[in-house]
Amino acid sequence: MPEVIFNGPAGRLEGRYQPSKEKSAPIAIILHPHPQFGGTMNNQIVYQLFYMFQKRGFTTLRFNFRGIGRSQGEFDHGAGELSDAASALDWVQSLHPDSKSCWVAGYSFGAWIGMQLLMRRPEIEGFMSIAPQPNIYDFSFLAPCPSSGLIIHGDGDKVAPEKDVQGLVDKLKTQKGILITHKTVTGANHFFNGQVETLMGECEDYLDRRLEGELVPEPAAKRIR
Repeated sequence: MPEVIFNGPAGRLEGRYQPSKEKSAPIAIILHPHPQFGGTMNNQIVYQLFYMFQKRGFTTLRFNFRGIGRSQGEFDHGAGELSDAASALDWVQSLHPDSKSCWVAGYSFGAWIGMQLLMRRPEIEGFMSIAPQPNIYDFSFLAPCPSSGLIIHGDGDKVAPEKDVQGLVDKLKTQKGILITHKTVTGANHFFNGQVETLMGECEDYLDRRLEGELVPEPAAKRIR
């Protein structure tokens, strides 16, 4: 997969990019865990998500947030990282102007950034939020959440306790016009040690069903005048 360097708001950003053979193929952006706790684009889950989308014909990008690997800049507590993600999407879209839709998948800290990107970019039609941390990060900006997506976590996650993730899911599920799919991986911790295969099986199943037109809300019935 080609190594790429593109311009971000705080200097160059390093990524791995795989274009689809189809000009109008959807785009997928994968966002890595917390930069100050060892998170990089080479995280095993980030890599597996990249490969999952690529195998299904998406134009796919994962990249290092500012200050990680060969990406320039310094950690910016989320604000700068959101700008990095927006720049990454801009960069891919500039190369694929015929692509009409986009997905974002994020793990841990990346899930928080991904959900913020979702709020800013109406072309994002699906998301995967893996082990989000509503106990640490504020998700109140999801008002309303604009797209259907998957929230998945382990029931043994001590970093993002199950009750906090459940609270986020319950809040999002009250919204009309979207469908939140919630999955729990039994026995998995925040890092999905020994459970990455199970996690990826759930993500693949969700993506395949979405690509077949499932797991989206029924269109509202038109009122007869």
